[in-house]
Amino acid sequence: MRSMAGLRGALIVLEGADRAGKSTQARLLVDTLRERGHRAEGLRFPERTTEIGKLIGSYLEKKNNIEDHTVHLLFSANRWEQVPMIKEKLASGVTLVVDRYAFSGVAFTSSKENFSLKWCKQPDVGLPKPDLILFLNLSLEAAAARGGFGNERYETNDFQVQVHKRYRELMEDKSLNWKLVDASQSVDDVLKVITELSEGAIEEAKTRTIGKLWVEE
Repeated sequence: MRSMAGLRGALIVLEGADRAGKSTQARLLVDTLRERGHRAEGLRFPERTTEIGKLIGSYLEKKNNIEDHTVHLLFSANRWEQVPMIKEKLASGVTLVVDRYAFSGVAFTSSKENFSLKWCKQPDVGLPKPDLILFLNLSLEAAAARGGFGNERYETNDFQVQVHKRYRELMEDKSLNWKLVDASQSVDDVLKVITELSEGAIEEAKTRTIGKLWVEE
């Protein structure tokens, strides 16, 4: 399925430690891209409206406990159940701006004891490959100072330090288009940077096929 012009949309992912402003920027980026004439829609993981998503939601809000391997696989399943929709949207020329993707899942689970990066990546191998990954970089001190930090399960300083370390390891993968963005800037300045990077990615994605995440091409 192709858009009328035969050009596909871009898959743009926003990542970063908690309280870096991902959700705000994802929302603003969709609005800005639309204003500039692009067809753009937002998507957020975990997608909490599905049955799997509801389970994850109650786990994150500390309402239930799920074994660590199991919850990792649930997060992955939550992404896979959206894949048909993701592919359809991209093929029809819609750019998707995604608030968290497989990288969050891997960074968070592999920060727990006895989990390797390799095991954590495995369930997400083959997901649609992002055309651009925007990592909103913010110091832990600045993140902790932002309102609401600590409300959900993983928002503790020690854990976030480890998460940051894991993200750095994931960014070493040169087959992916990672861009580091200073999230301590004003909301408008961050938006300006990510809009420019996104428009470049949209242009480049038009004539490319959708790749597969962590699969050698």
